[in-house]
Amino acid sequence: MTQGWLIPLVVLLSFGLTALLRRYALARSIMDIPNARSSHAVPTPRGGGVAIVLAFLLSLAALGALQVASFDTLVALGGAGGLIALIGFMDDHGHIAARWRLLGHFAAAGWALFWLGGLPPLDVFGIRLEMGWVGTVLAAFYLVWLLNLYNFMDGIDGIASIEAICACLGACLLYWVSGHEQLAVLPLLLAAAVCGFLYWNFPPARIFMGDAGSGFLGIALGVLSLQAAWVSSQLFWGWLILLGVFIVDATFTLGRRLARGDKVYEAHRSHAYQFASRQYGKHLPVTLAVAALNLFWLLPLALCVMLLKLDGLLAVIIAYAPLVLLAVRYRAGALE
Repeated sequence: MTQGWLIPLVVLLSFGLTALLRRYALARSIMDIPNARSSHAVPTPRGGGVAIVLAFLLSLAALGALQVASFDTLVALGGAGGLIALIGFMDDHGHIAARWRLLGHFAAAGWALFWLGGLPPLDVFGIRLEMGWVGTVLAAFYLVWLLNLYNFMDGIDGIASIEAICACLGACLLYWVSGHEQLAVLPLLLAAAVCGFLYWNFPPARIFMGDAGSGFLGIALGVLSLQAAWVSSQLFWGWLILLGVFIVDATFTLGRRLARGDKVYEAHRSHAYQFASRQYGKHLPVTLAVAALNLFWLLPLALCVMLLKLDGLLAVIIAYAPLVLLAVRYRAGALE
């Protein structure tokens, strides 16, 4: 990869920007103050995820100048991610009504799908499904849910960063074993941007990501998965497997809260990972457990899809089954 020099540069840029943002947040008292719904006990600067956004968007501009990546994909990622980061940044520094945030989320999803070409045909249990405009609508909801669930799951130190790094590097391995190495540059650069931030966010965190960073990561990962889907259905199923920890915990928690009649837009701390962090008294064991699940359970199953031709949807079901059991075990969505 001739543009490999970009990777350490992006790590250093993200690292340095996070340090500057932390100093800025401390000077301006932009702090996350613990309350009854928090998973932390010490006031901590927030908004560090902006460093991930800026480092990655600048790397996209560099790729565009070097003409080493698809223009349509760069515009899809940059436009959708930039809009979501802007909405998150504004919400971090004030408040945007939920309906306007959601409208912005669907606008970003629509932008990304316009440039990507919608949802491609997918292989499901040996049948090729071409869903047309219905698929595009489903893809829009998929992107909006992914960016929101990423925000929901960014509740303890390091967890959102670790998930993004594991998913991106896992996807790069899938690209390599399937002969699609040319797709690896974007997830590699996204992982690099997150690595620079993780130094400051690893438990115990010295700065939090904030909505700008978490929402940006959610939609960026979603766009990368849809880009991969246009190359191979198996790669798309691989991405869904790699993102399984976040998808299952957030979806199970939301479903249980909806069934109980809770106001799901209100802040809470009833995700499985939050119950687990309180049970163990610290964040580090849970964050490392997420990394272990990704490395030793989800990644091998995703590789089975690529190397052993295991049906993609069947592999997703197999991958998610123990994650659902863990969600039940740690009372995801239960009342505190």
